[in-house]
Amino acid sequence: MDRAEKRELVAGLNDAFKGAGSVIVAHYAGITVAQMNDLRTKMRAAGGTVKVAKNRLARIALQGTESESIIELFKGQTLIAYSDDPVAAPKVASEFAKGNDKLVILGGAMGKTSLDADGVKALASLPSLDELRARLVGMISTPATRIAQVVNAPAGNVVRVIGAYARKDEAA
Repeated sequence: MDRAEKRELVAGLNDAFKGAGSVIVAHYAGITVAQMNDLRTKMRAAGGTVKVAKNRLARIALQGTESESIIELFKGQTLIAYSDDPVAAPKVASEFAKGNDKLVILGGAMGKTSLDADGVKALASLPSLDELRARLVGMISTPATRIAQVVNAPAGNVVRVIGAYARKDEAA
């Protein structure tokens, strides 16, 4: 890799770190190519990205970003997982780490907040932005449904009362 390629890589990583909702750093020693491709596929499906970059270049790319506090995590064979959704990357990485003990989550960052491995797992347990949006829409639409039921209830009651009197007159 020549200097121009390194500059491009650092600039691309820097832009990715600036736009990421969360960044996860993990050791991946011993993971096969097939397992790494599986992780990348799952991460891509969730809206995230997995990259393997030289630690020195990743440290340079982190400078000037909100996630700069995690520079010390880049030791040994590390990979970087990041996504716009703050929960997507931690969720996929944690799920993959449960099934594969060779992926060891070191920590990460969510904005300016540094996370240790337990913090990443706690973040992974939260619902995603899409799930939260769905819950919010459900909560907003529930009162509207109830209002419609209350408004329609008196008309239904009147119809039932008239029906009862009609049946009473027929029986007499």
